[in-house]
Amino acid sequence: MSVAECVDLIYREAFLLDEGRYEDWLQLFTSTGRYWVPLSKSQEEGDAQLSIADEDMNLLRLRIDRLASGRAHSQQPPSSMQHVLQQPMLIERSADANEYGFRTAFTYAECRGDEVLTLHGHYVHRLVRAGEQFHIQLKRVNLVNAASRLPMIQLFP
Repeated sequence: MSVAECVDLIYREAFLLDEGRYEDWLQLFTSTGRYWVPLSKSQEEGDAQLSIADEDMNLLRLRIDRLASGRAHSQQPPSSMQHVLQQPMLIERSADANEYGFRTAFTYAECRGDEVLTLHGHYVHRLVRAGEQFHIQLKRVNLVNAASRLPMIQLFP
């Protein structure tokens, strides 16, 4: 898979989230994938500090099941979201080309009723080869204002 195909994967991920296709989105991750929103962009991986979100595949599955159940009272009416991405930038590549890292600046809007939440930051995606395809091993969401008092984020920035 080329770098261009990895970039397409990052854009596809945002598209699936915007469309509310959470099951398809989850399939983009490895079985040990992680979705992480640290409190600071300087926070190191494996750091024992608190995070806004730090979800492995089990927690992501629970959240998606909750959203699909109709019992998520915070989603009445349901939220919608829109990701706007800059061109992902390659920041690392393993010697065997089986692992890539990308940095992607984003703007995220989440709307529920008349309320609109807008967030800015950048993603760090670690993509790993699994057979012929790449999957997301890590999606790190570095918010510009992560240390600020944030309103409740309902979906997936």
